[in-house]
Amino acid sequence: MREQFEVRNHDGMGRLGRLEVPRADQTVETPALLPVVNPNVLTIEPRRLREEFGAEILITNSYIIRNTDRVRERALEEGLHELLGFDGAIMTDSGSFQLAEYGDIDVTTEEILEFQRAIGSDIGTPVDIPTPPDVDRETAVSDLAETKDALAEAETVDTGEMLVNAPVQGSTYPDLREEAGSHAAATDLDVFPVGAVVPMMNGYRYADMVEAVLGAKRGLGPAAPVHLFGAGHPMMLALAVACGCDLFDSAAYALMARDGRYLTVSGTEQLEELRHFPCSCPVCAEHTPADVRGAPDDETERLLAEHNLHVTFEEMRRIKQAIASGNLMELVERRARGHPRMLDGYRTLLDHAEQVEAHDPVSKGSFFYLSRESARRPEVARYHDRIERLPVPDSLLLTQSKAPSDHDFDEAWRVWPPFGPAPAALSETYPLTATVPERADPDLQRAAAAGVARLVAANPEADVTLAHDDWDERALAAVPDAVTLENLAELHR
Repeated sequence: MREQFEVRNHDGMGRLGRLEVPRADQTVETPALLPVVNPNVLTIEPRRLREEFGAEILITNSYIIRNTDRVRERALEEGLHELLGFDGAIMTDSGSFQLAEYGDIDVTTEEILEFQRAIGSDIGTPVDIPTPPDVDRETAVSDLAETKDALAEAETVDTGEMLVNAPVQGSTYPDLREEAGSHAAATDLDVFPVGAVVPMMNGYRYADMVEAVLGAKRGLGPAAPVHLFGAGHPMMLALAVACGCDLFDSAAYALMARDGRYLTVSGTEQLEELRHFPCSCPVCAEHTPADVRGAPDDETERLLAEHNLHVTFEEMRRIKQAIASGNLMELVERRARGHPRMLDGYRTLLDHAEQVEAHDPVSKGSFFYLSRESARRPEVARYHDRIERLPVPDSLLLTQSKAPSDHDFDEAWRVWPPFGPAPAALSETYPLTATVPERADPDLQRAAAAGVARLVAANPEADVTLAHDDWDERALAAVPDAVTLENLAELHR
């Protein structure tokens, strides 16, 4: 475990943690949102971000500060915290965004890190190469080599107590992301941003985002605090946290407000089209959409930005509580229903259930089956892996209902969709205490059938009968031929 980062709780790959920021003498609870503050355009004063919204940390751009004479001189003379009026932790970006946008910047990693330290930044960033999605592999490899050089240069700079980011690049090549993560984790740098994902999110390419993050996570390992650069729409935060991200910075609250856009946990609305606010934050409780539309332009922008921040911080608190309660995956599943591309992202996460399961707690408070995707959750995969360890008698009845008192089998076990069979001694243990629909869908049945198949494969000599409740043909097809089938629905007719 890197000494400045402590994980307190897990759910899926999501975690509650504490990031020590020594230069600021602050401890930031993660997952955490870092509002982006443009020193030239303060839509919401940083002091208010701390006092009214609860921001423990923010991010600003040291390259903009360095290249703006009046701001640079104040920052060097007064320090960054005094300049912005913020007494929490401050991270600074290096100009890599400008490099990606405009193709060139006039600063090296050594120069920008020394400048960041000089103005009092608490977490600095080297000049990496943010490789956009879909470039050819040769370009991605070449850019990654330059980023590795930047990290090597960053290690040579005297940064004092300032923590330093080690960005993880690799475009849309998960193996390159993994390689970059392994390289970054081997440095003596401190925080690990997954970079160049903004174009994916702008294009609603959440499946690609998940692949990029999980690739990086495989390389970084569990000890690294992970920052998802440029990710701050409340709709996708739960999914990103479930992938193992701890820090999120975003200018979305301000940029979307400038365009008249109103953020929600299920998407983005246009202020012009709203008749009612579906929110009870201070802005929405005290104003109607007509009020906000009728205000002067700068006031409209400020009010929208405040709402956007309120809803984003509220979602972050909801995510933290979901981790503490052990139901983060249920929250992700609900959010996935907000947009078809979010569902793509969630399904991609479930494609990597084995990677998620390695970090998921063995026991939690509840398991709610909310959709067909629930049958693919890591908890189901874990149960199927462990079912092979159960001691099985010579003859065994597996039944979805209570076993008859006069059966001729050595033992009778209940079948608990989506998990499968379990002896009575386990019936009140997690995850068999799951809440599932009374009207089972085929995916629920198929998952239970997969559990039966795993048990039978591990015990080929056992004589097994399955009494099912009118299972779907595709579920029955997953049951081994050696199993005797009885349809309970037919017996009760």
